[in-house]
Amino acid sequence: MTLKAVQLTGDGRLLILDQTLLPGRVEYLELTDKQSLIEAIRALRVRGAPAIGIAAAYGLYVLARSAPELDCGRLRRQLLADSAEIKAARPTAVNLAWALERMEKALQDAGPGNREILLKALQEEAAAIDREDAGISRAIARHGLPLIAEGCGVLTHCNAGGLATSELGTALAPLYLAHQLGRRFTVYCDETRPLLQGARLTAFELLHAGIDTVLICDNTAASLMAAGKISLVLVGADRIAANGDIANKIGTLSLAVNARYFGIPFYAAAPGSTIDPDTASGRDIVIEQRPGTEITTLWYERPMAPAGVKTLNPAFDVTPAALISGIIDERGLHLPPYNFRPTHNNLV
Repeated sequence: MTLKAVQLTGDGRLLILDQTLLPGRVEYLELTDKQSLIEAIRALRVRGAPAIGIAAAYGLYVLARSAPELDCGRLRRQLLADSAEIKAARPTAVNLAWALERMEKALQDAGPGNREILLKALQEEAAAIDREDAGISRAIARHGLPLIAEGCGVLTHCNAGGLATSELGTALAPLYLAHQLGRRFTVYCDETRPLLQGARLTAFELLHAGIDTVLICDNTAASLMAAGKISLVLVGADRIAANGDIANKIGTLSLAVNARYFGIPFYAAAPGSTIDPDTASGRDIVIEQRPGTEITTLWYERPMAPAGVKTLNPAFDVTPAALISGIIDERGLHLPPYNFRPTHNNLV
């Protein structure tokens, strides 16, 4: 990808690629205050668990720079309060809280020194989160590469590529590496209602990379499986519970159920920071509820549904570990049974 979802400029400005405008327009927004950052996260202008965490980390640094009138003690208290508010913007994606907790630790570890020491600590920690995510995507690409066979058909859901991370992505990373190595395969992108991340973002990325890409409606997936077109389902994850249950974009569970019925392997790919060993199972994951207008009015000038109809619009669903053939992170491919236990770095 030549487009970077989140970047900090040389003069300390936070820019995000406004993904609500893709694929029609490529525009970067500058986030200058807490409310603009929270709005960008909630409105999915920046999205994907790793990218959200990176944006929040850089955002806390930008907020620190923007308050020169506060002494170090008051600045720390203000930033901790800001961090708590930003964490609440999207509760399901664990990377948001994980990245901000790293920034909070950097804030505390900077000690009672002067303002420049504090700012330097925050900038370095945010840059480290960004840099590490790029390395993680490359590692996921290597570990997932054996899954991408010559001539296979891969089904994706939502967007788990460079637009959701700092570099290659998670679920799309093995596809990019396989393509670079000359492997021929077809990727079927389902549209991913109601926000069309598959149509607007994944298809955009893959076409840009020159990968054979076919866009399908969400309800086409099962018939393609029945026809033998799908060899593999590969998705991302916004939170992985200790037992291997995953929370991912709504519709993931349906794909996993269909894949099991048709005997098709189903894999999830995500950074290790997405593993939440303190969450025992998917039953304990808080599922974000989105506005009903995303279903009723978002994509057309005229209403898509009758006025007054009730709506239910969860952003995510939980796929049980029993339906998951394997989970790929930067350490390798994990096979069932899954047992992710707490350690100092959230990994087994």
